[in-house]
Amino acid sequence: MALLLGMPANLLGQKASLAAEEAAAIRATFDKQAADWNCGDLTTFATAYKDSPDILFIGSKISRGYAQMLERYRTVYSTREKMGTLTFSDVEVQPLGGRFATATGKFHLERILAGGGNADGSYMLVFEKTPQGWKIVRDVTIPAPKQ
Repeated sequence: MALLLGMPANLLGQKASLAAEEAAAIRATFDKQAADWNCGDLTTFATAYKDSPDILFIGSKISRGYAQMLERYRTVYSTREKMGTLTFSDVEVQPLGGRFATATGKFHLERILAGGGNADGSYMLVFEKTPQGWKIVRDVTIPAPKQ
């Protein structure tokens, strides 16, 4: 009887441990993205997204597709001054079953005035667990109003 009573707690502990591992893997994505961005490597930065025409971006307009996303980043952030230095903060990961998770938080771009000045905002991302690891499939990014 004691063995049966202990099993659910053990299973719950395993699920919590797995959820913590998955959340850590997603948080590591943000660290890698910031490092790639801060090295000026938009191509590697973009690998955090699922390479699919179905990924969705919502900002000032709605757009779809990996190729379009990468082209937009290359156009908008065409120089190191425009890219600045990226940091993420207040990252919260919420698993949605075993295959999906959301992540919310804030971003900050530290830039010189010639690069557009500093930029801040918040985001809500949906990650999908793929054979290549956790990949972003939905990106809602909201810039903070300029002060």
